[in-house]
Amino acid sequence: MDKLGITSGAQSLRRALQLLRLLGKHQELGLTLMQTIEQSGLERSTVHRLLSCLVEEGFAEREEIGKAYRLGIEAVQLGTAGMRHMPLLDRYRSLLKKLARISGDTVFFVVRQGDYCLCLHREEGHFPVRVFTTDVGEKRLLGIGAGGLALMATLDDEEIAAILQRHALEYEKAGFDRLRMMQAVHATRQQNFASICSTITEGVSGVGCALKVSTSHWASISFGAITPRLPQARQQELGELLAHELLQL
Repeated sequence: MDKLGITSGAQSLRRALQLLRLLGKHQELGLTLMQTIEQSGLERSTVHRLLSCLVEEGFAEREEIGKAYRLGIEAVQLGTAGMRHMPLLDRYRSLLKKLARISGDTVFFVVRQGDYCLCLHREEGHFPVRVFTTDVGEKRLLGIGAGGLALMATLDDEEIAAILQRHALEYEKAGFDRLRMMQAVHATRQQNFASICSTITEGVSGVGCALKVSTSHWASISFGAITPRLPQARQQELGELLAHELLQL
């Protein structure tokens, strides 16, 4: 049995995929060879061999100056192709359009990926001031936005504490300590929807609900709007609308 997964004989593939995920996570600044070794926990020779292969195949690229590695054009093309037709997104596309039409606000569809959530779709409403706090394909830590907070609230407190510890500096930069996050999580559980105000962008608020999309995967649907459009009464209204529509599914 493979230590890295349940499929025997796929260890090298899993390690290469692990490196691709790391590069994607650090695409903006890139990762040096030593940083990749440290974050992956793999042997230097293994990391060097796999990165060299990824560069040769176009799935990674290496800077001439600084020597940082990033995702290459082949990885980007695969990601773009995957976004054009995704069965999971197709299943909920009509609901996302309906919610944007009813509310007039921007609707986001995100899925959980480990300690992060990934935005798969953004549906624009008819209100002239639109909220683009998260781009399609962008990842954020769980708990930061309305959708991410809804996903965070599905976890038990012990798992939440572990995530907060692993990314303490990132949460601190976002203005979250453990107490504030747990207060937000408990409020989400109590009212059955997540609500945020100015956690990603000043003057922008959101409301979100989580849903289980498979036996092992969770997603969330959320509204984003300028704060004057989301007073407490309307947050409650949109939260109840989300809960009702997801219950119908």
